[in-house]
Amino acid sequence: MFDYETPKEKEPVDYTGLKIGLLLLPVFFLITFLYNADAGLAACIVFGMIALAAKLRWHLRKHIWFWAIIAVILALHVPLVFMVQWPHNLPTLFYTMPLGIADFLIISGALKLAENLMSNGSPSNDENE
Repeated sequence: MFDYETPKEKEPVDYTGLKIGLLLLPVFFLITFLYNADAGLAACIVFGMIALAAKLRWHLRKHIWFWAIIAVILALHVPLVFMVQWPHNLPTLFYTMPLGIADFLIISGALKLAENLMSNGSPSNDENE
């Protein structure tokens, strides 16, 4: 009569978001102290999106090209953090959220493109992991 589901086995909690947030706090305070709060906010957005995209492709961490792509992305974002002048007349969420999402999509696309290019010639070892 009643359709009860058997309780599912509980998985351990993933604290990745908390870890990324805690790692970004010193970055925000350091850049705010050295430059300004707008650059600190930009750095947190950029580094947070890079960390999130890397976490989603974490199965590629054993490949040297993965870390090379992450390093290139970081190097390309450093001028962005210090050169972009954020508008002061708009609420922060209106310009940071779309830019953060766009940045995440670009980084994810770059990692997916690199994964497709690098794994195209060789068989994937991901099935064995």
